[in-house]
Amino acid sequence: MYLKKIDGLRAVTLPDGSILSRADLPPVSIRRWVASRKAVVVQAVEHGLISRDEVLERYDLTEEELESWCRAIQVHGIQALKVTALQKFRQH
Repeated sequence: MYLKKIDGLRAVTLPDGSILSRADLPPVSIRRWVASRKAVVVQAVEHGLISRDEVLERYDLTEEELESWCRAIQVHGIQALKVTALQKFRQH
Protein backbone atom coordinates (compact mmCIF):
# COMPACT_ATOMS: atom_id res chain seq x y z
CA MET A 1 0.00 0.00 0.00
CA TYR A 2 1.33 3.41 -0.95
CA LEU A 3 0.53 6.56 1.00
CA LYS A 4 0.21 9.86 -0.82
CA LYS A 5 2.74 12.41 0.41
CA ILE A 6 0.99 15.19 2.29
CA ASP A 7 2.05 18.11 4.41
CA GLY A 8 0.94 17.83 8.01
CA LEU A 9 -0.69 15.06 9.99
CA ARG A 10 -2.53 12.04 8.63
CA ALA A 11 -4.62 11.48 11.77
CA VAL A 12 -5.27 13.05 15.18
CA THR A 13 -6.69 11.68 18.41
CA LEU A 14 -9.67 13.66 19.66
CA PRO A 15 -10.31 14.34 23.37
CA ASP A 16 -12.93 11.55 23.51
CA GLY A 17 -10.29 9.04 22.35
CA SER A 18 -11.59 8.63 18.80
CA ILE A 19 -9.27 9.06 15.84
CA LEU A 20 -9.96 11.54 13.05
CA SER A 21 -8.02 11.00 9.83
CA ARG A 22 -7.89 12.77 6.51
CA ALA A 23 -10.01 9.94 5.10
CA ASP A 24 -12.83 11.07 7.41
CA LEU A 25 -12.95 14.51 5.81
CA PRO A 26 -15.79 15.16 3.35
CA PRO A 27 -14.92 14.80 -0.34
CA VAL A 28 -13.70 17.90 -2.17
CA SER A 29 -16.71 17.81 -4.48
CA ILE A 30 -19.21 18.16 -1.61
CA ARG A 31 -22.02 20.62 -2.26
CA ARG A 32 -24.57 19.66 0.42
CA TRP A 33 -23.29 20.57 3.87
CA VAL A 34 -25.09 18.68 6.63
CA ALA A 35 -24.29 19.30 10.30
CA SER A 36 -22.17 16.16 10.68
CA ARG A 37 -19.89 17.11 7.77
CA LYS A 38 -19.48 20.65 9.09
CA ALA A 39 -18.60 19.23 12.51
CA VAL A 40 -15.90 16.97 11.05
CA VAL A 41 -14.29 19.91 9.25
CA VAL A 42 -14.38 22.07 12.41
CA GLN A 43 -12.84 19.28 14.51
CA ALA A 44 -10.12 18.73 11.90
CA VAL A 45 -9.19 22.42 11.96
CA GLU A 46 -9.33 22.75 15.75
CA HIS A 47 -7.11 19.71 16.30
CA GLY A 48 -4.56 20.56 13.62
CA LEU A 49 -5.36 17.85 11.09
CA ILE A 50 -5.86 20.44 8.35
CA SER A 51 -5.16 24.17 8.24
CA ARG A 52 -7.88 26.82 7.99
CA ASP A 53 -6.42 28.05 4.71
CA GLU A 54 -6.45 24.54 3.25
CA VAL A 55 -10.11 24.07 4.28
CA LEU A 56 -11.11 27.39 2.74
CA GLU A 57 -9.43 26.52 -0.54
CA ARG A 58 -10.37 22.84 -0.60
CA TYR A 59 -14.10 23.37 0.03
CA ASP A 60 -14.41 26.86 -1.48
CA LEU A 61 -15.65 28.33 1.81
CA THR A 62 -15.40 31.89 3.05
CA GLU A 63 -13.58 32.78 6.26
CA GLU A 64 -16.89 34.02 7.72
CA GLU A 65 -18.66 30.75 6.92
CA LEU A 66 -16.01 28.60 8.59
CA GLU A 67 -15.85 30.96 11.58
CA SER A 68 -19.64 30.79 11.99
CA TRP A 69 -19.45 26.98 12.13
CA CYS A 70 -16.69 27.11 14.75
CA ARG A 71 -18.55 29.66 16.84
CA ALA A 72 -21.85 27.73 16.61
CA ILE A 73 -20.22 24.53 17.88
CA GLN A 74 -18.40 26.33 20.71
CA VAL A 75 -21.52 28.11 21.93
CA HIS A 76 -24.36 25.66 21.23
CA GLY A 77 -22.87 22.33 20.08
CA ILE A 78 -23.31 20.42 16.84
CA GLN A 79 -27.09 20.91 16.85
CA ALA A 80 -26.53 24.59 16.02
CA LEU A 81 -25.07 23.61 12.63
CA LYS A 82 -28.38 22.29 11.36
CA VAL A 83 -30.01 24.64 8.87
CA THR A 84 -33.42 24.01 10.45
CA ALA A 85 -32.08 25.25 13.81
CA LEU A 86 -30.58 28.54 12.58
CA GLN A 87 -33.32 30.76 13.98
CA LYS A 88 -33.31 28.96 17.32
CA PHE A 89 -29.60 29.58 17.87
CA ARG A 90 -29.28 32.93 16.06
CA GLN A 91 -27.81 35.64 18.25
CA HIS A 92 -29.87 38.82 18.52
